[in-house]
Amino acid sequence: MEAKKVELLWSNIHWLVVLAQQGSYTAAAARLGVSKAAMSQHIAELERAVGVPLVRRTTRSVRLTEAGQHLVDETKSSFEHIADSYAGIRDLAGVPRGLLRVTAPVALSRQQLVPQLAGFLRSHPQVRLELELSDRLNSLAVEGFDLAIRHSSTVPDTHVAWKICETRSVLVASRAYLRRRPAPEAPADLAGHDCLHYPRVQETPAWTFEAIRGSRRERQRVTVAVAGPFSANNSEALRDAAMAGLGIALVPDFSAQAALESGKLVEVLPSWSPVGSFADALYAIRPYASHVPMAVSAFVGFLRQAWANGFVATVRTESRQP
Repeated sequence: MEAKKVELLWSNIHWLVVLAQQGSYTAAAARLGVSKAAMSQHIAELERAVGVPLVRRTTRSVRLTEAGQHLVDETKSSFEHIADSYAGIRDLAGVPRGLLRVTAPVALSRQQLVPQLAGFLRSHPQVRLELELSDRLNSLAVEGFDLAIRHSSTVPDTHVAWKICETRSVLVASRAYLRRRPAPEAPADLAGHDCLHYPRVQETPAWTFEAIRGSRRERQRVTVAVAGPFSANNSEALRDAAMAGLGIALVPDFSAQAALESGKLVEVLPSWSPVGSFADALYAIRPYASHVPMAVSAFVGFLRQAWANGFVATVRTESRQP
């Protein structure tokens, strides 16, 4: 076989590996930066070369044949090793560079992450950053992300994780609401209030607290059933509902920071610490690899420094786009 044809086959095998990871021609083409037609053509060329079908196509999905899966299993690790080696050689230049694909939660991204990105990109002009705002727990390796920012209390054992900063949950309400309803003095008083909550799997919403004495939290916990006119699976929505005077909301500190500093919200029950409703830390997570690209290390270090002293109140919540 001519050397040129062999080189083309290596490329086509790589495209087959990406197709297996992405699960569709459309997603694989987007991952490779090519057209769907080109993707289909390369796979067809590979099938003609090997002489057997590698892909089963239906109107709804793409699945590999036994031969196709065998070829992917035998070559996937080699392509991953090549990618790691290439990234290592690029880093010999000593400057973070290249495309950095990051996925992060919607509320955190809009309120705290996006305002920081201009500073990072100005400091690292040879880095291009692609951010996906998603609350889904993406498969990083399958979807081709270099890094995920997660609001979590635990991290997967199969991944490398860097702790960026700690977070906490806060109870907040507008001054207008607290003028209409006496401010609660203990968690039990929440039973008589409109509580804006994040819907969970349990049928009856409940918030759990630990008392704060001085600089320490007591381990004894108090759990209170709550109810109210509004719930949402997004902390921005809960915060905005509290700002509109609908009730008392429990949200992560990064969602409430700007409104608290501007006085649009005030903290409720400051001598009690909510526990268990939201995670207590932000992590940067990536699949395990022998080499960590400089762009990844630079981005993690930047976020650690940016949020070392807490979150910033730079977001104009009243002018957000939906």
